Amino acid sequence: MTSLRLPTEDGGQADHVVTSTGGLPAPRGAATNRVAFAAAHVVVDPLGDNTPGQPPTIDWESTLGFRRHLYSYGFGLAEAMDTAQRGMGLDWPTAEELIRRSAKEAEAAGARIAAGAGTDQLPVGPTDLETVRRAYVEQVAFVEDAGAQPIVMASRHLAAAARGTDDYWFVYDSVLSQVSSPVILHWLGTAFDPALAGYWGSDDVASATDAFVDLVTAHADRVDGVKVSLLDADHEKALRARLPEGVRLYTGDDFNYPELIRGDGQHHSDALLGIFAAIAPAASEALHALDRGDHTAYETAFAPTLPLARQVFAAPTYYYKTGVAFIAWLSGFQPGFTMVGGLQSARSITHLAEVFRLVDAANLLPDPDLAAHRMRLLLETAGVTS
Repeated sequence: MTSLRLPTEDGGQADHVVTSTGGLPAPRGAATNRVAFAAAHVVVDPLGDNTPGQPPTIDWESTLGFRRHLYSYGFGLAEAMDTAQRGMGLDWPTAEELIRRSAKEAEAAGARIAAGAGTDQLPVGPTDLETVRRAYVEQVAFVEDAGAQPIVMASRHLAAAARGTDDYWFVYDSVLSQVSSPVILHWLGTAFDPALAGYWGSDDVASATDAFVDLVTAHADRVDGVKVSLLDADHEKALRARLPEGVRLYTGDDFNYPELIRGDGQHHSDALLGIFAAIAPAASEALHALDRGDHTAYETAFAPTLPLARQVFAAPTYYYKTGVAFIAWLSGFQPGFTMVGGLQSARSITHLAEVFRLVDAANLLPDPDLAAHRMRLLLETAGVTS
């Protein structure tokens, strides 16, 4: 039986016995009653620079191999979004290459892929609405040409340039009028990106929601669904009940996903979640249980993942990417715990120790001995000695 000493939040240490068996559920393909995307991170080349402000150097073999792992469990891929560090080190030229390569992998696997389209090819700083509009159109066209479904992401440039709802309408109306097939609209909250305050024209969530629903309703034939990442389950339930028929709500709520995906008997959420990349085997089990109508098995599969998700996405939430990459490293999907822009340093060793405890408790370590070995190495590197 493998054990190790882990730091605790009170500044001490405690023995931890690893309980993961390594016997993860086998891949069984896609579930049918819910559409589910996993938002994946990128793996960097440990010999690359990857310091803040430098273009990232990607380990393409590990990055694409991780996506094949997600495809094997039946998930669609949400590519080049915030989980992949868009806006936190992943520049647009690298995102273009990532989307191209991932779209080819998805085609070979017969898997669904959607990819983020934003305005991050523009320089940081003030700009005008027409420039923002053109930037969106350019990226949406690129994503479509690559063979992926566009996810029209929230834009920091638009948030800074817009002076009200009409400005958002001007940009999105133009973008949506030019798409060749229905897209996903992304509403990313300030917990994930503080620069998006006041999105849709108001700091008042109710007013912003009204504007958002009006936009979606007017373009319902061009919107496959909306991804909402506000971490507010009650708001999501109310919003999905207001959406036009045929427009999905893809939950981005990594705190409350089991109840939102299960639904309330009238409405349910589909999924586009960063945590699904870290819990793919358990999420697959849950969704297949839902297909069978076995709600007990559904809850049983998801229950141990929820404390893990809430730890990974704890405030400051925008550093959740560190936990996702950490779990992938523990699980053997990448050779090192390194990230674009050195973001592996964004969480404390105590935080990561708790992530280790919780991913173990969820029985999600495919090789428990490897995970324990790597955790010991990290503790030693951090100066934690037992």
